[in-house]
Amino acid sequence: MAVPKRRTSKRKKRARNTHTKAPAIVIQACPKCGAQKRPHRVCAECGYYAGKQRVAAKEA
Repeated sequence: MAVPKRRTSKRKKRARNTHTKAPAIVIQACPKCGAQKRPHRVCAECGYYAGKQRVAAKEA
């Protein structure tokens, strides 16, 4: 069975893991009101999703 002869150093381990990171959060403009929102979610400002009113709009 293959067993490492030496311990992997912090530098080697960190160099190997540089590619593993959280993806950037995608933000887009709401087509109805133009507010910034995450895709495939109800707009927090106007309450619209897919062209229909889904929740009550936020009061100003």
